[in-house]
Amino acid sequence: MKREAFFKKPSRFALQSGFTLIELIMVIVLLGVLAVFAAPRIFDSGDFKARGFHDASLSLLRYAQKTAIAQRRTVCVTFTSDNASLRIASTPSVPACDTDLVGPRGNTPGTVTNKPSATYDPIPTEVRFDGLGQPLDSTGAAITVERTIQVKNATPRITLEAATGYVHD
Repeated sequence: MKREAFFKKPSRFALQSGFTLIELIMVIVLLGVLAVFAAPRIFDSGDFKARGFHDASLSLLRYAQKTAIAQRRTVCVTFTSDNASLRIASTPSVPACDTDLVGPRGNTPGTVTNKPSATYDPIPTEVRFDGLGQPLDSTGAAITVERTIQVKNATPRITLEAATGYVHD
């Protein structure tokens, strides 16, 4: 092989690099579309806070049912427009909730407090779980129709099954 083949001068096309004008315009258009649709969602945290409040409320209801089953006592979840709190019956034979219940994070009483712009819409009535984990209404009667709890600005509703007390979204 000749020595000149290794040191061959590259062609003038191999030295050219960069973007065409069409490619640059397409990138700018795509960035503009992303800025119009994605930026408002990223910088508005209201939806994220509402979803967090929804998830915390769902967890509190599940915790209430599991505590009722584990301790064989009535557990009550009381709602206001922007929070939910837990109470438990002092003895298994008492149907009324008269003692604050320690929450899953060790907070007394077990509560979920809203973030700004996240509220219940409409405000749910009190939910009770008996010692078998079945849902009761505020009077102590068994719930016969599934109930839903809606957090404003959160897409899924929290559903409380009538017969079993299963809590899901």
